[in-house]
Amino acid sequence: MTERGKILLLHGGVLLALFAAQYLLPAYHANNLARIMVLAVYAMGYNIAFGYTGLLSLGHALFFAMGMYGAGMAVWLVEWTALPAIAMGLAAGAVAAGAVGLLALRTAGVSFMIVTLMFAQAGYLLILYFARYTGGDEGFVVEAFGRRPFGLDLVQDGPRYAAAFCLFAVALAGNLALVRSRFGRVMLAMRENEARSRMLGYNPFRVKLLALVISGLYAGAAGAFYAMLFGYVGASFAMVQYSILPLLYTLLGGAGVVLGPLLGAGLMFYLIDIASGLTSAYLMVVGAVLVVLVLFAPKGLLGALRERGLKWLP
Repeated sequence: MTERGKILLLHGGVLLALFAAQYLLPAYHANNLARIMVLAVYAMGYNIAFGYTGLLSLGHALFFAMGMYGAGMAVWLVEWTALPAIAMGLAAGAVAAGAVGLLALRTAGVSFMIVTLMFAQAGYLLILYFARYTGGDEGFVVEAFGRRPFGLDLVQDGPRYAAAFCLFAVALAGNLALVRSRFGRVMLAMRENEARSRMLGYNPFRVKLLALVISGLYAGAAGAFYAMLFGYVGASFAMVQYSILPLLYTLLGGAGVVLGPLLGAGLMFYLIDIASGLTSAYLMVVGAVLVVLVLFAPKGLLGALRERGLKWLP
């Protein structure tokens, strides 16, 4: 079988399994899987910036929150319906990423990470300051009338899962097309050797800015869908932990691997869920697992598999 055939078979099989899961899993786990798919799209966007372009960011919580508040406030304050509100969330995430990138990309390495963290923290403080419009620390509930795209009631489990699956399927197809395109190869070249890429005629600032905007679009889409599917928008989603989570998902599943964010998000979600049911010190369990991962699979689970035989994994 050709490399392209293997890639299509693997990713098509994953989508088929996710589609079938809603009919096979109990309601609790199906709802968890819907949440995991949305978070995986968020991590997929982070993977575009970090895994493929080499941009270590701690500011993605800002893009996620912009998508969430863009969609949620469009319903709460302007009484828009679901589709225009989601479009607003996508645009908010991409615009925020572009604005941050124009300034932060003038730095590199640790300085870039710190600057993006500062922007994310500023965004969180602005949410608290403008509590009249954002709901402040308490947040707000997205009204049911704004959660009915195409007549589907996202309050119900079935339509919620279907919407999460559609988001993930579109995001996965877009991510595959991106990383296998000419621009995807340029991103990889920029990650591996920026100086040599510049010698070949590519502008690092433009390439990184576009990659960051695409990453912000993914994060904004995840935030907008999270608000619509689960009906709540809150300042906690703009805190620094929501910048660290997609990094952990990506590292656990495999940075620079398309399916890495899905595997990482699923494993981390259930690791926290199970560990928190066993002990109040569940973060110690999570930390121990991450230490073992760094020691024995520093490129993540799928990254390790790619190194040991599956060279065709995109």
